[in-house]
Amino acid sequence: MANVGETANKALPRILCLHGGGVNAEVFRMQARTIIKTLNGQFRFVFADGPFYCDPGPGIVPVYEEYGPFRRWLRWLPEHPEVEAEAAADEIWYQLRDAMEADDLAGGTGAWVGMIGFSQGAKLAASLLYEQQYRNLQKEAGKSTAEDDTKPTFKFAVLLAGRAPLVSLREETDGIEALVTASEVSEGFEAIETISTEHILRLPTIHVHGLQDAGLHLHQRLLQQYCDPAATTLVEWDGAHRVPLKSSDVQKVTNAIIEVARKEGIL
Repeated sequence: MANVGETANKALPRILCLHGGGVNAEVFRMQARTIIKTLNGQFRFVFADGPFYCDPGPGIVPVYEEYGPFRRWLRWLPEHPEVEAEAAADEIWYQLRDAMEADDLAGGTGAWVGMIGFSQGAKLAASLLYEQQYRNLQKEAGKSTAEDDTKPTFKFAVLLAGRAPLVSLREETDGIEALVTASEVSEGFEAIETISTEHILRLPTIHVHGLQDAGLHLHQRLLQQYCDPAATTLVEWDGAHRVPLKSSDVQKVTNAIIEVARKEGIL
């Protein structure tokens, strides 16, 4: 079930919001409430639920205990049941389309312009942009499929504490050494030394790094090893592994979003 942000303006450009592992759309809406409030009137936020059920993530209990069941997009623990890569990607796409179509039915008419994800949701948002980039190359080469033509085209992604590596979401990129497939556990993935640039994401990304986050080195790896510097914006704030809530921290994030949106001709 999709959760829509506070704004009632149904014609605003839309941002698809992807929660972290072990939470859900409703919890992420609460975690991101200050970001939503600050950008209210400029974007319409739509929250999608991950396809797979799981235990609550770190720090979710007891604050959000009553908001279960909790979900994930990808595996991060060995005990998470393995799903074949293509099937896992299909499940992810099903959930995304479900949220987007639900907002259409709710009267949303704005263009889908961006994504915002936290933690595992940020990894997924970057991976979806990478899939879109590959899809664009296929289209330029006259090789796009009917299914490709139905997928959304986003202008940017906001990556709140997003970790390397990127995830392959289509069979054609499953063999790229620097990526993991949608069926794999990416925790503990070692950096790949390669002269190839086929894993580089060149579409606009905003990287939001909490300087007290224990996973900061993995967030920096996503920025430095997987994203083209010409297309990235870095926002740093003095916090741990959570979504910024304090107005002064959130303002840094929303200023970056507005700047990229203007550059991309959205606002």
